[in-house]
Amino acid sequence: MAVDWIGFGYAALVTSGGLIGYVKAGSVPSLAAGLLFGSLAGLGAYQLSQNPSNVWISLITSGTLTAVMGTRFYNSGKFMPAGLIAGVSLLMVGRLALKMVEKPHEK
Repeated sequence: MAVDWIGFGYAALVTSGGLIGYVKAGSVPSLAAGLLFGSLAGLGAYQLSQNPSNVWISLITSGTLTAVMGTRFYNSGKFMPAGLIAGVSLLMVGRLALKMVEKPHEK
């Protein structure tokens, strides 16, 4: 099975965003959300690496982040960090949607 490097990179980005929010602003909610959603994204990437059709945890995680961070970006107009995470999460939702409609490869 192929490793989902894109999914693990996304998980690292989300986790590091939470850590940076904590270091720069002392935001404990940013730290908690970054660690929670980063861990869920990492679990989803692991599951995708094991079974390419198992997209649900990744899809729910990236979909939730798209909605939450997209709303924050819309309300604040600030690209960092809400716009960045919303955009990358939306790309992940699209990628996962494509995985759902792909035919499985014949062995």
